[in-house]
Amino acid sequence: MKTSWRIGLAVLATAASAAACAVLWPHARDAGTLLLAQDDPVRLADIQVGSAVRNNDVLGQGAVQALDAGDADLAKSFIDLAADRNIPLPPELTARVDAAVTEENSTASTARRFVTGLVTGEAEDMASLSGTVAGDLFVFGDVRDVVREGKRLAMGEDADRLVLGLASVGLAVTAATYVSVGGATPVRAGLTMVKDARKVGRLGAGLTEWAGRSARGVVDGPMLQQAVAGASIVRPGQTISAVKAAFKAEKAGALVRLAKDVGRVGEKAGTKGALDVLRIADGPKDVARAARLAESKGGQTRAIVKILGRGALLLTAGAFNLAWWVFTALLSLIGFVASIKATTERLTLSWIQRGKLKKARRELALAKTQLAAPSA
Repeated sequence: MKTSWRIGLAVLATAASAAACAVLWPHARDAGTLLLAQDDPVRLADIQVGSAVRNNDVLGQGAVQALDAGDADLAKSFIDLAADRNIPLPPELTARVDAAVTEENSTASTARRFVTGLVTGEAEDMASLSGTVAGDLFVFGDVRDVVREGKRLAMGEDADRLVLGLASVGLAVTAATYVSVGGATPVRAGLTMVKDARKVGRLGAGLTEWAGRSARGVVDGPMLQQAVAGASIVRPGQTISAVKAAFKAEKAGALVRLAKDVGRVGEKAGTKGALDVLRIADGPKDVARAARLAESKGGQTRAIVKILGRGALLLTAGAFNLAWWVFTALLSLIGFVASIKATTERLTLSWIQRGKLKKARRELALAKTQLAAPSA
């Protein structure tokens, strides 16, 4: 009876551990996949988007909401992502998106946004960014920003040191762009997008803090205060000379690298895609990961960022929690194997004991028979 109780307990443990493995395995598999992909933003985004669109119409709803908000570029991004994943969408929705994109790219609309970007220095799409970059390439935009923020600094008012630093770096990069015949244009565009994102409040808090620290080291404040005291936007040569005197090129490397990554995102995912990334990025590493994602996904990047948020750039779920799922699944697997081992050992022991008992009974019966037989 005691042996049977032990065998039953072992069988029960085997069944319990098998059930635990069955429950934990899907979670552990997903957690392990995410942990292995955490350093690869492209693979990480693929996994998480696949999970997000598995059981609902996320892409179709996203395209409709983007159209309702007047964002044809984002709607097209959702359509592209659906096509890449072979997810069928209603033909009428696709037709609406195509019509909206055509309207947005019309000559009159493009010209209007170009002029708006040139005059205001604010970019919302590729056309307005082209105007903004054109203004910065002709030093109009950067001189305007340096004069405005520099005079505020000189007068003891609250100056936006980040915009001042970005404009100062921009003047230096603009010179490099002319020298390299456009070779530094992506960096120039990246600086413009970061500056515009700052102006309209679309620069993430973490990235703003980092960029602010970096920008403070780019410009010698006291020297610039003196230099721009009498500067004017109508005398750009004077302002440029003042900035050159106060500009510390050796301190600008981090901002230039950031601008280069932002430019890479803008080239592949569009201006709005770059601005979306700047809004959710917590630092330059996030932007560098976004550049890798944009280079792989292109126009789909905006939809991915819209669905996943900052999770498109890095693993937002706690690594400890994910590791815990894997650990508990391994424990249940070890328990299952140990239970099978214990059950096998106890069944084998029971079989051996039964064999010995049967043999002993046969020998006892034989001995009794021999004792009972009459002696010759």
